[in-house]
Amino acid sequence: MARQLSFDLPAKTALGREDFFVSPANALAVAMISATSWPGNKLVLTGPAGAGKTHLAHVWAAETGGRIIQAADLRYDDVPDLARRPIAVEDVPMIADDADQQKTLFHLHNLVLAEGNALLMTGRLAPKFWELPLADLQSRVEGAHHVALDPPDDALLGAVLAKLFVDRQLNPGPEVIAYLVKHMDRRFETAADVVEQLDQLALMEKRDITRSLAVRVLNMSPDEIESGD
Repeated sequence: MARQLSFDLPAKTALGREDFFVSPANALAVAMISATSWPGNKLVLTGPAGAGKTHLAHVWAAETGGRIIQAADLRYDDVPDLARRPIAVEDVPMIADDADQQKTLFHLHNLVLAEGNALLMTGRLAPKFWELPLADLQSRVEGAHHVALDPPDDALLGAVLAKLFVDRQLNPGPEVIAYLVKHMDRRFETAADVVEQLDQLALMEKRDITRSLAVRVLNMSPDEIESGD
């Protein structure tokens, strides 16, 4: 087997359609993102951190000529320009404490639909839990068609791990991913943490990412990994 070298390089996230692994856990969401139209021309996409919301938003934007903006970055004066194209607004629940940004999103919601363009909104929880104090905005969010990215099955978790390694220019053997899928906490956030920890420890010890290293990482605390103990 070819030797795997670890380099201290920044992770480069691949966000193309060809980089997104489809499994039963996300197939419905992928189908909705690929649809030529949505009911009311708007869609809410939800799922846990790392589930692929941003990835799918980039796929959708690339295929529709749309834009992507964080809800927290919305500015009222930018709304007319943003509404001229399909728009994805990410992490909408993050503006629940900002009345001005909620009003801005409400204005954008109405204008982008009036212009005949599509609106994609994302968040971790189902829309009814976003609890946006601006009642008119909350009702419009809840009125959008909703699709969720489910927790990962084995195939999806393995693919997510493989992609996270590739993003860091790492290529561990299949036995490493198989072990992680079987033994790690089944959350996307955990997958990202484990890959980062493996990368860090392999770099510190100047060694390959192997199954034995994966066993160590799953049994070590983050402090132990940072210290190299």
